Amino acid sequence: MSNDSSLSLDLAGARRPLWRSYFELGKPRVVALMSFTVLVGMLLARPGLPDWQVLLFGNLGIALVASAAAAVNHLVDRRIDALMARTRGRPLPTGSLGAPQVLAYALLLGSAGMALLMAYTNPLCAALTLGSLIGYAGIYSLYLKHATPQNIVIGGAAGAAPPLLGWVAVQGQLEPGALLLFLIIFIWTPAHFWALAIHRREDYARAAVPMLPVTHGVSHTSRRILQYTWALVFTSLLPWAIGMSGWPYLLGALLIGARYLQWNYRLRRDKLQAMMSFRFSIAYLFALFGLLLADHFLLLA
Repeated sequence: MSNDSSLSLDLAGARRPLWRSYFELGKPRVVALMSFTVLVGMLLARPGLPDWQVLLFGNLGIALVASAAAAVNHLVDRRIDALMARTRGRPLPTGSLGAPQVLAYALLLGSAGMALLMAYTNPLCAALTLGSLIGYAGIYSLYLKHATPQNIVIGGAAGAAPPLLGWVAVQGQLEPGALLLFLIIFIWTPAHFWALAIHRREDYARAAVPMLPVTHGVSHTSRRILQYTWALVFTSLLPWAIGMSGWPYLLGALLIGARYLQWNYRLRRDKLQAMMSFRFSIAYLFALFGLLLADHFLLLA
């Protein structure tokens, strides 16, 4: 990094309010999407509404633990974050926060989150949430991310856990519906993240992170994205197939699935569509889980 770039990052860090630096550590946009899927998992877990304390404090506890995992990820990735255009403005590369501060913040969030889960949900939910933190902040960030181009496929299990955690928070046990919600996000994750990796391929190459577009090329990655999208569309029909949802959900899932396929067929022909595919993937997941939720309450009406 040039001296001018380092100076600009130092100035950016100095201008950022301290509260915002801490706020950014938790990756709030990612946690917002995750919290929505947690809420859907909670509301789908039983016919009636769960206890409001479980809904509120269970979701908050999971969100705090997820934010702690994100802060640890910032800490682990601070070297490569400084090399990548997408991440070099983060609190650690700019110097607005130091490693001890980030670690203390992660411990505070994680402890508060686990305390809420133990108090308002059940031991299984707390244990699975802790396992997800270890899976993402430890196994994925420390090892998998740098070990294999299949990092996001294997590590995606931690990111797919939120709706399952929400379900378990309410029911206290693993059930087929919870596993199906997990499976949907698990299959969604590679296509979602590889689209971003295509767009930021040079960044990942500079940081020596073996993302699939770096190790196998854009053409291979776009083909794999399309394969995963087809798998996702078929998987998204399973809630209807097992009677978990009805016809309104099925029709909606087919429509948004067709649109997602359309974006990734475009990406197959033109890598400049990568960010459009990435952005639509987020809207797709919001819409799919929103359909599950709306259909659930239609069936109860």
